Amino acid sequence: MTDLPPPPVKGCREAPVLREFGQREVFCGLTGIIWLHRKMQDAFFLVVGSRTCAHLLQSAAGVMIFAEPRFGTALLEEKDLAGLADANAELDREVDRLLARRPDIRQLFLVGSCPSEVIKLDLERAAERLNTRHAPKVRVASYTGAGTDTTFTQGEDTCLAALVPELDKTDARELVLVGALPDVVEDQALALLNAMGIGPVRSLPARRLEDMPAIGPNTVFALTQPFLGETHGQLIRRGARHIAAPFPFGEEGTTRWLRAIADEFGVPDDLFEKVTAAPRARARKAVAAHAEDLRGKSIFFLPDSQLEPALARFLTRECGMTAVEVGTPFLHRGIMGPDLDLLAEGPVLSEGQDVDRQLDRVRAARPDLTVCGLGLANPLEAEGLTTKWAIELVFSPVHFYEQAGDLASLFARPLNRKRLLKLEAAE
Repeated sequence: MTDLPPPPVKGCREAPVLREFGQREVFCGLTGIIWLHRKMQDAFFLVVGSRTCAHLLQSAAGVMIFAEPRFGTALLEEKDLAGLADANAELDREVDRLLARRPDIRQLFLVGSCPSEVIKLDLERAAERLNTRHAPKVRVASYTGAGTDTTFTQGEDTCLAALVPELDKTDARELVLVGALPDVVEDQALALLNAMGIGPVRSLPARRLEDMPAIGPNTVFALTQPFLGETHGQLIRRGARHIAAPFPFGEEGTTRWLRAIADEFGVPDDLFEKVTAAPRARARKAVAAHAEDLRGKSIFFLPDSQLEPALARFLTRECGMTAVEVGTPFLHRGIMGPDLDLLAEGPVLSEGQDVDRQLDRVRAARPDLTVCGLGLANPLEAEGLTTKWAIELVFSPVHFYEQAGDLASLFARPLNRKRLLKLEAAE
């Protein structure tokens, strides 16, 4: 077995959880389109929503709607919302125009920006109708990205969960990596697995429709993102089996994630060591370059992305930080359990959000670093608290060995900035 630090005497898997039910401060699930449309190269995401939704995507993506080639908004006017127009007929016309203009589209996602009761349109039925109409050239699916139904990263989860029931069946023994990763990061993971002789390996989502995995009773899957609870459930219902492991953040998380897959496929210890030794050493060195700035510092996670437990594990075990509170929108123990096993007892675990109460706890604790959403960062900075934008941890390449140092640096930078500002003020 590869040498790894032992788990803590007592982890947080069975720790009590403070459940919050109050005002939330999170990004809308529609923002998942920003990274999904880059990953799925022959897909188009058509948001069925209002001008507010169009402005959100425009602002969040930094481009004009339709200026980026593979997402856009079908605007609902007042007569649509009032139920005075045949929204289905209008949607069909919009989709026909889009597909005629863009013959390269192989996957079309109808993305609801509001519950069906609000937009007066059942997108699931619409997708079924349009799928029959445009198959087999185009596969049409639907999911919700409504901010009232989903948190920031759940847009990806609902998208992938919508794909699973339509995936082909197979009896082959295959590994599926689940979760959208930047291509360069995914390629690193595939190269490590291939060097161990593990395969065939598929990805969900795949870059193109023809590369989508098939699922069956001999399929095993490993999650690369912690926020895929619905997709996890859909895959299990299809008969696939989950390989539970800590998430591949940092040197230890990546090694334990790879080790769990290697054990599943019977990879010998000496081969595992040969494949991982060099990248592990690089990861340790890269993390150590930033750990000195983080060691002994306290950190408070407000709930945002569901990455929080895995990141807390990385920062406490590999960077020497102390977690005061680890808040997450949803705490799925079946998915996050291996990371909670490695997170030593001590921090408060909270699930859900009540902004006012959580901000009171932040102010009482005065942590060295608070990880939070964009809407809370500036007010906390104005109070003298140092913050880290949670959204940056989703948009930045942070998985696996080669990105371990970059992940540590994302937390070190705001602390270093504050230190430099103090030095300048003293001068």
